[in-house]
Amino acid sequence: MTTVRPPRGRPAPEPPARRQPPGAIVAVRRLFGVEHPDALLVVGTVIFLVLFGLVMVLSSSAVTSAQNNEGDFFAIFLRQGLFALIGIPLMLTIARLPAIFWRRWARHAVMLGLALQLLVFTGLGYDYGGNQNWISIAGFTAQPSEFLKLALVIWLATVLADRANAFTDWRSVVIPAVPVSVVAVALVLLGQDLGTASIMIAIVLAALFFAGAPLRHLAAMVGVIALGAVLFALTSSSRSSRIDVWLNGCAPEDYEFTCWQSVHALWALGSGGIFGVGLGNSATKWRWLPHAESDFIFAIIGEELGLIGALVVLVLFGVLAIALVRLVRRHENSFHRIATGAIMVWIIGQALVNIAVVLGLLPVLGLPLPFISAGGSALVSSLLAIGVVLSLARDLPMAHRPVPLTAPTREPRRP
Repeated sequence: MTTVRPPRGRPAPEPPARRQPPGAIVAVRRLFGVEHPDALLVVGTVIFLVLFGLVMVLSSSAVTSAQNNEGDFFAIFLRQGLFALIGIPLMLTIARLPAIFWRRWARHAVMLGLALQLLVFTGLGYDYGGNQNWISIAGFTAQPSEFLKLALVIWLATVLADRANAFTDWRSVVIPAVPVSVVAVALVLLGQDLGTASIMIAIVLAALFFAGAPLRHLAAMVGVIALGAVLFALTSSSRSSRIDVWLNGCAPEDYEFTCWQSVHALWALGSGGIFGVGLGNSATKWRWLPHAESDFIFAIIGEELGLIGALVVLVLFGVLAIALVRLVRRHENSFHRIATGAIMVWIIGQALVNIAVVLGLLPVLGLPLPFISAGGSALVSSLLAIGVVLSLARDLPMAHRPVPLTAPTREPRRP
């Protein structure tokens, strides 16, 4: 047997060099504990949305904050900033947890979420804006339904992962996912929060869809849910009047009541033009638009930053949606795919509903714009959900494997 050697006078060819990513990218990957480029895109987009939201919360809440806090223009902004400082480290921390952690604690998480939601009907709960969906403990307020969303996502992914793409009849679709989901949605509806309940229903349908439930069964469920939503809306004069003006337009007597928010939101968007009136120069935030810093912050964005600012927000959520869709498609594990898909529908769906309400395409539902609107519970729960997405993305193989450092070996010639 002979060994093949390179000719004399010629150096042996060096192995191809491995392309190293820039040092900044390596540092970011180490910080967030993720390697996949789509996961990094999710992180970058979310952090930019949070920082942009802090700027807009400061601008939109200054007047209301000063009037409600004895001249303190920064009270709402500082509170939102505190929740951002809490939520972002939590997101980075849970992004390093393995997927088995979520499956192991899914049942405990949904039980805890239901228990916290029950607290709104005790002495700790209080009414805000007609919704009994808040609790107050030692001066701190929270909205348990926001965390119940995340618990429901993890639990649904756990119970549906084992039977993914194996649904045979109605019973296999309904049990065990639907009964617990119905209890969770019913508790939120008892607090009169139709907006949050609608997002939770979307989460359940999304989980079933990504688990491979037959479309005919999902279509039948959507029909039943739509009928139930109409009946629920008719049980309240406030909800029925909002739906009436949405379908039939505003009568003159409605402008100072039901149509006040919708009309002033459209005025704010229209007055912004293409480039806006300038950051901090909104006229609508001077008590003309209730909840300008939370549910209707997109109207202030359109007024102060104009059409360009509004389009930037839409593009950012579009980029986030594309990155999440790519992660869902790359996941081969059923649990990973269901959880990531349900979180995607939650975040992107809620953003679209909020913007549609501001534009008058949907009746007022009282949903915040994810990562941007003021609201500590909504911000922290959304960041925790992104942390779960990053945690599951750690199990994805890299799209491009590095070239090995050693040159490929040749088989020796046979004598």
